[in-house]
Amino acid sequence: MKCFERLVMLHIKSTLPLILDPYQFAYRSNRSTDDAISTALHSALTHLETKDSHVRMLFIDFSSAFNTVIPQQLTHKLDQLSLNTSLCNWLLDFLTGGPKAVRVGNNTSSTITRNTGVPQGCVLSPLLFTLLTHDCTSTSSSNLFIKFADDTTGVGLINNNDETPYRSEVNRLALWCKDNNLHLNVEKTKEMVMDFRRTPTQHAPLIINGAAVERVSCTKFLGGHISDDLSWNHNTASLANKSQQRLYFLRKLKRARAPPPIMQTFYRGVIESILTSCITVWCGACTAFCRKTLQYIVKTAEKIVGVPLTGLSDIYRSRLTRKAIRIAGDPSHPSQRHFNLLPSGRRLQSLQARTSRLKDSFLHQAIRTLNSFCALPLLPPPLRPTSSH
Repeated sequence: MKCFERLVMLHIKSTLPLILDPYQFAYRSNRSTDDAISTALHSALTHLETKDSHVRMLFIDFSSAFNTVIPQQLTHKLDQLSLNTSLCNWLLDFLTGGPKAVRVGNNTSSTITRNTGVPQGCVLSPLLFTLLTHDCTSTSSSNLFIKFADDTTGVGLINNNDETPYRSEVNRLALWCKDNNLHLNVEKTKEMVMDFRRTPTQHAPLIINGAAVERVSCTKFLGGHISDDLSWNHNTASLANKSQQRLYFLRKLKRARAPPPIMQTFYRGVIESILTSCITVWCGACTAFCRKTLQYIVKTAEKIVGVPLTGLSDIYRSRLTRKAIRIAGDPSHPSQRHFNLLPSGRRLQSLQARTSRLKDSFLHQAIRTLNSFCALPLLPPPLRPTSSH
């Protein structure tokens, strides 16, 4: 069945129109959590460059999002996306009428039939949920909804303390969730305010469905930790703590006299994967002390394994270059519009930045890297006006 679901998923992706929300980053080619985080942060950092501005980020939590989907409503939206009627009917039959039971040991509960929700663990379920939320978009240019499957983050770009568009957008989101049978968990929903103005300002709490949203100074965002001061100290500490815990198992392999290739494979899959999580987003902007802390773990693992290991700076540069080239060559990517060639066609136009926070962000580092590595032949040539004669 999972093999057949994969075939259906490929067919659905091939027939989807190009008008889908570009800020839905899940289950799309050339998209990852790094892209979602960097897009949200670039919007915030660019806005904070303007005078008398601040940013409010809302990290939305849904209660059992996959279990509350109404199949009839989903297939209606798929029909609006011009999917074949026969396919919509097949999906409706796939999602309804299935028997459900719970088995614990040798005991099995009675069977019931549920006609709501998309089954968790199925191949099609995440894609179907993203298609259900394709019309959950902002109506104002000062607001942005970054989506990665059921993880939704609202970014409010506020000028002159006028939060009316932001609060109206949140109210529209609450109404959209009610119309689509999605339950906003206000208790687990968090908000963060980024305000670097010298004069302190009191920010009124955000109210959703009659309850105040908790305001935090640091929270988890798509696997990374983001702070209201836009530093990466907490994120680095979390990565270092997880990696150091896994060094214990690497030492156990050493005591068991495992060969170096086995330990190196274990290191890359268990420790390096943690150290380099979303590295293209935070490595360029974190402090030298944070980079030194993480590199010390690499050196410790190198002594245990007994063979040279790739440094974090080398991994960062290679991944940054590869991701920058992919974004620059993908017109559907929301960040591609920042990769503009100069009239000469040999270099990219640099982005304007006043603060080091923005200069060290992903997009600025990516453009600077492409210009320094001379990777521009891989980019499409600039359009030139045709001669009148």
